[in-house]
Amino acid sequence: MKIVVIEGSPHKKGSSNLLAEQFMEGAKEAGHTVGVLDAAHMNIHPCIGCEHCGMDGDCAWNDDVVQIKEALLSSDMAVFVTPVYYFGMSAQLKMVIDRFYSYTMKLSGKRLKTALIAAAWDSDEDVMPCLEAHYQKLCRYMNFEDCGRILGTGCGTPSMTKRSIHMKEAYQLGKSL
Repeated sequence: MKIVVIEGSPHKKGSSNLLAEQFMEGAKEAGHTVGVLDAAHMNIHPCIGCEHCGMDGDCAWNDDVVQIKEALLSSDMAVFVTPVYYFGMSAQLKMVIDRFYSYTMKLSGKRLKTALIAAAWDSDEDVMPCLEAHYQKLCRYMNFEDCGRILGTGCGTPSMTKRSIHMKEAYQLGKSL
């Protein structure tokens, strides 16, 4: 299976990306081809709702979303990776998802497999529900098949993350595909 991992953390060695590395290691060991796009450090503009694309055409912006679009449309699975900021995904990942608008029909017609990997500082039970609800709604709307979620609570620093059970969970999710 061809998997594209879309990282949305502005911290290249941050907690969510550490979890993503474990996922990728497991997926590669299971024989999958894995590519990574670091959306937080790509040239991506926000959707401005201009309707230039007509919901299934070329976007008015000429930026790196073209690369993300091509990767998603040519992959069997996408993994969305994000730190949790104010109970939701990072702005960097949200811009990628908002830009799905210009290729909604093509992408939703794929039945793309997806997974969510998130890292939050807090361990509170109320830190992930908003992000999870958003991801679930996205999966339903886009006809994505949710293949799993790693909800890394208590992962405020890389050292906290490395000591957490979530590292093993991420590896096992990748390996189980």
